[in-house]
Amino acid sequence: MTSRTDGATTTTARVRATLARRHRGEAIFRGLGILAVVLALGFVAILFTTIISKGLPSFQQSRLHLEVFFDPAIIDEGPAPVHEPGQSDADFRAASLKWQRNLAMLNWNKIVEDAIRRAAPEGFDIDSRAALSIPETSERHMLREMFVQNPDLLGKTVEVSMLASANVDNWLKGTIDRSLGDAQQQLAAPARELADLFAENGTITRDFAWSLFFNVDSRAAPAAAGLAGAFMGSVYMMLIVIVLAVPIGVASAIYLEEFAPKSRLTDLIEVNINNLAAVPSIVFGLLGAAVFINTLHLPLSAPLAGGLVLTLMTLPTIIIATRAALKGVPPSLRQAALGMGASKTQMVFHHVLPVTFPSILTATIIGVAQALGETAPLLLIGMNAFVAAVPATPLDQATALPVQIYLWQGNENRNFFEARTSAAIMVLLALMIVLNAIAIFLRSRLEKRA
Repeated sequence: MTSRTDGATTTTARVRATLARRHRGEAIFRGLGILAVVLALGFVAILFTTIISKGLPSFQQSRLHLEVFFDPAIIDEGPAPVHEPGQSDADFRAASLKWQRNLAMLNWNKIVEDAIRRAAPEGFDIDSRAALSIPETSERHMLREMFVQNPDLLGKTVEVSMLASANVDNWLKGTIDRSLGDAQQQLAAPARELADLFAENGTITRDFAWSLFFNVDSRAAPAAAGLAGAFMGSVYMMLIVIVLAVPIGVASAIYLEEFAPKSRLTDLIEVNINNLAAVPSIVFGLLGAAVFINTLHLPLSAPLAGGLVLTLMTLPTIIIATRAALKGVPPSLRQAALGMGASKTQMVFHHVLPVTFPSILTATIIGVAQALGETAPLLLIGMNAFVAAVPATPLDQATALPVQIYLWQGNENRNFFEARTSAAIMVLLALMIVLNAIAIFLRSRLEKRA
């Protein structure tokens, strides 16, 4: 009797020890899981905090508010051509273009310089070069376009808002060390002093940087560089990816999963699709350069070529995710549809496929968002070229948001473009968040309908 009691006690002790180890192991595992989640969220928070803190200053930009006098002594080209009776439209356009070309040859820098000197305190000594370093170099073209649109400005003084140069913006935002000597500064001493005076009296204000969204990239005028061209290039490429990759990928997955006979050929296709999903994106860029550029002679640096490359890269992701969604449909649904007299095609498209729409939509958005952030394949098809225009069609030369970020990151004016690079990253992330939000909204609607 004693031995039985001792045995029961020993067994109980062993069970309790085992349970204690199991509970301890579960607690450790749960703690490690929580720690992993906290670390992941912490790193994401650090990443977003760093990007936002660096990028937010770029959403504000220094602007000059000057009284500009359209001096007739400088703008001495005469009145704008008038369409005379009996004059052909071609002759009038030729005369108008000649007048505009002659205007472009005038000294618009002198008009800008005179406006700077009138805004400066009386007796302030500054040479022409230092004065012209305060506004952005592109602003003289803006004044010329103003006059072309309204020749009645001749002899008048109007208030004009101009972009301050990137160097002035750096100086006023404090992104350059003010204690450096004159030889190490980007602005001459009189220009720095006058910029500070303008900031104090309100001649220079810090306004929202609309140019970041509505201007194209610029090398001659860094402060005027914007994301309009890159944004439209990315939009065109995403439209191409959605139009091509989604129907082709979904159709391929439906055929392989529901209709294709099980054979060595289909097994080989499945293996290759899985392998393609793991291929580095730069390989797709090499393929695109060889096929679409060198063989098919598509336009270099065009969204069409970029969209086709990203389509090839996105297809495996969509096919694999769609097949996984189809496999997740209960066999009872297929059997019930067939039992009610539906054909196999009706069973797939009327009963199985609608159930998988939310999962297919999620996979599609994930694939498109992944393609949106790709840079390497686009570099290999020439989309890192400098393009100073917004593409009107997918056949026009363009760049993309991730490539624009890459180009700005390597710009020599690091003090200005480091913040602008972070701002471009924020725009790219915002676009990806919008895509994911649309996917979540549509998924919830489809799930409710199902």
